[in-house]
Amino acid sequence: MVVFDKEASSSSQTLPPFPREDTPLLARPRKLSSQGKTFANVFIAIVGSGVLGLPYTFKKTGWVFGSLMLFSVAFFTYYCMMLLIHTRRKLDSVHGLSKIASFGDLGFAVCGPIGRLSVDIMIVLAQAGFCVSYLIFISNTLAFVINYSGPDRILGLAPKSLYLWACFPFQLGLNSIPTLTHLAPLSIFADVVDLGAMGVVMVEDVMIFLQNRPALQAFGGFSVFFYGLGVAVYAFEGIGMILPLESEAKEKDKFGKVLALCMAFIALLYGSFGVLGYFAFGEETKDIITTNFGQGLVSTLVQMGLCINLFFTLPLMMNPVFEVVERRFNDSRYCLWLRWVMVFVVSLVALLVPNFADFLSLVGSSVCVALGFVLPALFHLMAFKEELSWHGMLLDGTIVVLGVVIGVSGTWSSIAAILAPTA
Repeated sequence: MVVFDKEASSSSQTLPPFPREDTPLLARPRKLSSQGKTFANVFIAIVGSGVLGLPYTFKKTGWVFGSLMLFSVAFFTYYCMMLLIHTRRKLDSVHGLSKIASFGDLGFAVCGPIGRLSVDIMIVLAQAGFCVSYLIFISNTLAFVINYSGPDRILGLAPKSLYLWACFPFQLGLNSIPTLTHLAPLSIFADVVDLGAMGVVMVEDVMIFLQNRPALQAFGGFSVFFYGLGVAVYAFEGIGMILPLESEAKEKDKFGKVLALCMAFIALLYGSFGVLGYFAFGEETKDIITTNFGQGLVSTLVQMGLCINLFFTLPLMMNPVFEVVERRFNDSRYCLWLRWVMVFVVSLVALLVPNFADFLSLVGSSVCVALGFVLPALFHLMAFKEELSWHGMLLDGTIVVLGVVIGVSGTWSSIAAILAPTA
């Protein structure tokens, strides 16, 4: 398992030259975090581009139904995060000395190599999926902001494709950096820009709503349930960071409380952003909410700021992919060509998916459901099978079964939405 860590270096610097499958990936001692820093770290690990697709999702699901879905996903995500922590603590108490530093380490401790392989596959698909959504957002936003009015194609490429490939050589350079230490300042900048842009968008939403007051729907029907659920799960994805963050917490007995407060705050922030965006534009809400604001100066600055944010966040989000691929295929040694191949594949996929929110739903419904719900409940069930009461086993089993059902149904729904002809 590879965990996204903004302060750690790549796996080649934290692992022995020839690691075994049971070698923990994060073994370096760390300075422990206060409750305030832990709160901030959890916030940064979870909040991402998924929030930008929530207003469009609320248009489909209805604002009441979407809000209920969002808060429910927040609660169950928190519950499954705590399952991971309880499972790690149980295994630590059995073995005495902790070697479980990440989600993948936990998978190996519970299920052996197949457990780590399962987590590795999900991590690669999820992180690569996030990066695909970033490229979709960047290319669509640049096409909207620049508002090119010439021929439909330049050098045989549509404007969106041209902007995406224009980013490609720069992404090759950024993703060639072997250590995350040099990218940490960019990460802090990206987070500040993200929060500032969200604040500006929410203020603009209120002003537009007070002027227009469009027709709104509270419930969108069961047919869009799985679609909305996928976007909500995507928005809260960050479970891969929970075990490292709990390890870094100074007061581990209070980590659950800090995590609960942070998840509640993020849920309120997400709900407000989604509701206000939908209230402002109603049925005219677009898949990327910022494209609803026209070509004004403030709107352009916000959109370009978000593009810069995602542009510099992309290599950070690709790092877990590189760590898994390099560990699996190059003995955890830095490999430039493998990194470039992965960036190329992510760029190709981004060209094939036209709608930002539809792709969020696809990633959320498939790999994020598996990472966030199915695997934590399954690992907990296997680790505590001798101690759990029947209702505890039933609860874990229900989460696993429902996660599989939601994952399959949501993936089907999202693929149908992506392939549906546009009006």
